[in-house]
Amino acid sequence: MDKVAESAAAALADLPDGASLAVGGFGLSGVPEVLLRALYEKGTSGLRVVSNNCGAMDRGLAVLLAAGRIARVTGSYIGANKEFARQYLAGELEVELIPQGTLAERLRAGGCGIPAFYTPAGVGTQIAEGGLPWRYDGSGGVALASPPKEVREFDGVEYVLERGIRTDFALVRAARGDRHGNLVFAKSSRNFNPLAAMAGRVTVAEVEELVEPGGIDADEVHLPGIFVQRVVALTAEQAADKQIEKRTVRDS
Repeated sequence: MDKVAESAAAALADLPDGASLAVGGFGLSGVPEVLLRALYEKGTSGLRVVSNNCGAMDRGLAVLLAAGRIARVTGSYIGANKEFARQYLAGELEVELIPQGTLAERLRAGGCGIPAFYTPAGVGTQIAEGGLPWRYDGSGGVALASPPKEVREFDGVEYVLERGIRTDFALVRAARGDRHGNLVFAKSSRNFNPLAAMAGRVTVAEVEELVEPGGIDADEVHLPGIFVQRVVALTAEQAADKQIEKRTVRDS
């Protein structure tokens, strides 16, 4: 029952090249920085990543992306990540862009054992009809496009069929966790982290504070330990290393 690994490197030792990987976080909030850095140092490549975005400000997944370690991204936001956009348009990276709510539900569905579901999001667009560029050819043409999806009518409304997502591994960050893998996420870091954790066949959680079993009240648990296989306890310095993507202040 004790799921605590001796280090981030040890927790990721069996993560192979070409693995599919669900990663929690939104922008710079709740990103498993220590695990991603350990994965970079391990030299793992050919990764197929599922995450809302692909890092920012040379943090998080942006480190792996810049090193050419990521082969495919399933996400909903490119944002201000210029290297992400460059690799995509140059044909170096395969990208599946999907609506953000659909991404969240696909991860949750996969974690719950639901193979597919119907949603109105994307009906009447290339999301349902196909043709979204997944990979460019480097010359402005499309080398690989998304296929059409099944559309079905329920009570006079059309819905598109979306598949649940399961990945080989998942990397998440939590504010608190116990040795059994029960996790608590702080504020906005409770974004894609619980969903990514559910989708992984092997989920590794880095925790800012490690407590003993019973140290987290059952009513406070955001993600039960059944979804978590390995826990990495951060040092105080690692836990405090948090960046702000865009600082906004009021005029004095």
